[in-house]
Amino acid sequence: MTYVAGADFGTLSVRVTIMECETGVAVASVAEGYPLHRDPADPLIARQAHGDHMASLARAMQGAIAAAGIDGHDIAAFAADTTGSSVVIVDDALQPLGDYYLWADHSAHAEAEEITALARAEGLEALEWCGGTYSHEWGYAKLLHFLRHNPDKRDRVATALEHCDMVAATLSGVRRVQDIPRSVCAMGHKWMWNPKWGGYPAQDFLSRVDPLLDGINARLEGRFGMAPEVAGHLSPEWAEKLGLKPGIPIPFGAFDAHWDALGSGGRQGDVVNVVGTSTCFIAIAPKDVAPVPGICGVVPGSVTPDTAGIEAGQSATGDIFEAIARRSNRDLATLMQGLETYRPGQTGLLRLPWDNGDRTVLVRSDLGGITLGWDLGHGAEDELHAAIEGMAMHTRIIHDRMEQCGMAIRHVINGGGIPQKNDVLNQIYADVLCRPVHVPQSSPTGVGSCIMASVACGALPDIATAQERLAPSARIFTPRPDAVAAYDKLFEIFRSVYMGFGAGAPLDLGSVLPNLRAFRLGAKV
Repeated sequence: MTYVAGADFGTLSVRVTIMECETGVAVASVAEGYPLHRDPADPLIARQAHGDHMASLARAMQGAIAAAGIDGHDIAAFAADTTGSSVVIVDDALQPLGDYYLWADHSAHAEAEEITALARAEGLEALEWCGGTYSHEWGYAKLLHFLRHNPDKRDRVATALEHCDMVAATLSGVRRVQDIPRSVCAMGHKWMWNPKWGGYPAQDFLSRVDPLLDGINARLEGRFGMAPEVAGHLSPEWAEKLGLKPGIPIPFGAFDAHWDALGSGGRQGDVVNVVGTSTCFIAIAPKDVAPVPGICGVVPGSVTPDTAGIEAGQSATGDIFEAIARRSNRDLATLMQGLETYRPGQTGLLRLPWDNGDRTVLVRSDLGGITLGWDLGHGAEDELHAAIEGMAMHTRIIHDRMEQCGMAIRHVINGGGIPQKNDVLNQIYADVLCRPVHVPQSSPTGVGSCIMASVACGALPDIATAQERLAPSARIFTPRPDAVAAYDKLFEIFRSVYMGFGAGAPLDLGSVLPNLRAFRLGAKV
């Protein structure tokens, strides 16, 4: 039997999954947590330590090997995906000069605005391919923020790495900047890297943003590649810590949502909604797809080598559901009870899910959540149902924007952790999107990493074959015609409010609340 191991580094934990390649069975899956450093005085901060990540990986791997009851030396390859853009600044020995700026760290909003403003003024082509706005969540903005706020460390900065590249470099024993494996997925989506314009955006452009970025592109060198290409081989040091055999292949890494899309069975033409604490949308498109305004990037090779990945996102999804439950002093499972009986728009509430800003399509971190239509009879369960509806309608706006670039959507898949345990959400998504929604029968977390590991070591010949063997089968939620008709009407209200409050589009405010009240009363709108 041939075993492979895959790690999925999430916001609060890393999960290691071990799969058997001949049968496609997951023989073990173990998670270990690590701290998230927040600052009560500054809600924009979200940091994590490299040492915590790696210690948790070692515990999770050892736990998974023990749970599987196998010899770790029988594992033929290891692959890892991570959150992103999660950036660590290191010295010339590749030792961290501080904690990671986690994907959820929004400290670099001013830096992102400066990059965007100059790129728009100069017509920078790279900006078009990341949706027309450079995000505060992305690499250059976070690196510039570090340089501005850590003057005592500037002369020690050798380079910056995305988390997935730091993991691959650490495990394979890389010691020099020029040898760092750089993921096309990570650098394409978050650092404006593309062979179309010779790699990174021009150095003179970056220097005009801030002289602190002088020479930075030379310090971001490395070996660029995409999985399942091998980035390195497991070093003896880390083989001992993990309980694996030295020298096994480690493919180039990627972001968690991109490999979750593969683990969920996504193929060309599919859009995978990876629904968790936030949502990352991954569309697997033909390589000749056009750039899309307001989207988090179009990157050839970011999901598979022969397609282009289109990425979009919601800055908070499960986090919003949990916040509603927390404010009501109930757990989420209890609050969900009975929501399957609600009709579309029954609450008369319209909820815009901007509690952590808008990542797509407005790309505005300065927005806040809105709930319209409250009356004295509403409870937390009503707000939760409206929040699920709002997520689904925001998803529809994002899917519509993707189709504007020529992306013909074949299937919609709800991946991630939440759809595994929330059929109410899956059915509402099917009704709002007016499409069947496919949901993996078992958790796809870590499966994408195992798919890439299985091809990297030659256990399976290609990604498509590995998906057939390892990815779980799906349940299908079918749109209900009556619900589709009702949600089409509610969506028109949602879209007008979304664009009115978020983009300053004309909005007939006087009609919004009466129309929501009509939904509440069951009247025709």
